[in-house]
Amino acid sequence: MYRIPTELAELGKRRIEGYPVEGFVWGSGPENPAIMLVGEAPGENEVETGIPFTGRAGKELMTSLRSVGLEREDVYITSAVRSRPYKWGIKKQRNGEIIERKYNRAPTKKEIIAHAPILDKEIRDVHPPLIVTLGNVGLQRLIGPKAKVTELHGVLMETPILYWDDEGSEFKKTDEIYHIFPTFHPASVFYNPPVRALKDADWLKLKELIREVK
Repeated sequence: MYRIPTELAELGKRRIEGYPVEGFVWGSGPENPAIMLVGEAPGENEVETGIPFTGRAGKELMTSLRSVGLEREDVYITSAVRSRPYKWGIKKQRNGEIIERKYNRAPTKKEIIAHAPILDKEIRDVHPPLIVTLGNVGLQRLIGPKAKVTELHGVLMETPILYWDDEGSEFKKTDEIYHIFPTFHPASVFYNPPVRALKDADWLKLKELIREVK
């Protein structure tokens, strides 16, 4: 199993201090995975378990993986941000009581930059034959802010990717070309059911691509 160096994880925790985030979830998977999955950020379930993609979204992702003949232990799972971004909101209990609670939210650009060296290191070390981005955040982190999963899903891209240059305080393109396959975040099927057919079709394409890029 591959794990980023502890000192890099500690640096990531320090860099994201002061932002409304909590916890830290390590990437998970073998040193030579069939594919790398890049999501958005951990949610409440992931922070509790310490395991990427658990809960409803995790079950949905595992179903997609099995549809292409893979299990969790065959792939490397990571995300643009390793801590859970949250916002406070109001929830009404069944007894009528109003309570404040934390809700998941998308990470900000500054939070993505804080943890950018972690993802960069994972990609360099694991060197996956194919990177599957799940949703817009993972896609835009690697390709750029104008990339949209609704336009690019299901298309194999052979392209440089972005990495964070601390010295220049900017994202730069790699010299190396990577295989990127964008698809929808597994949680998207819960709030936008018509996406399921598109997502399933993407994974059908992915099944063939995995054989080709091995």
